[in-house]
Amino acid sequence: MRTHQRTFPGDPQALRIARNWIHATLNGHPRSDDAALIVTELGTNALTYTASGGAGAFHVTLTVSELTTTIAVTDSGRARTTPEIQQPPLNATHGRGLGMVAALADSVTVQGDDSGRTVTAELRTVGHQGGHPC
Repeated sequence: MRTHQRTFPGDPQALRIARNWIHATLNGHPRSDDAALIVTELGTNALTYTASGGAGAFHVTLTVSELTTTIAVTDSGRARTTPEIQQPPLNATHGRGLGMVAALADSVTVQGDDSGRTVTAELRTVGHQGGHPC
């Protein structure tokens, strides 16, 4: 099992850097596009809803084994809300990110509290692609 970690600044431009880092690290892995979308969505949530945005940062841990790829994004705390899958109205401009993550991932967990939360998405490499309905 290989684990890669990186901390990104609280700047929205860091989302592109995080996505590119995931692609480069996974280099041809069958779930690299899913992992890149997941890190973008979870990073966006960290920047939007926690102290990670602005002067803060978010931390990404990518763990790769033969059977699974796990993406964990840890925010800087002081969240205004608890992460949860929402059912926004069709005309809403926000609220679909965690639902997309859940649709792509085989499991999603949230751990932590107001001092910082980690949202972890697990992607199975063999035999199953995506899992949870929005």
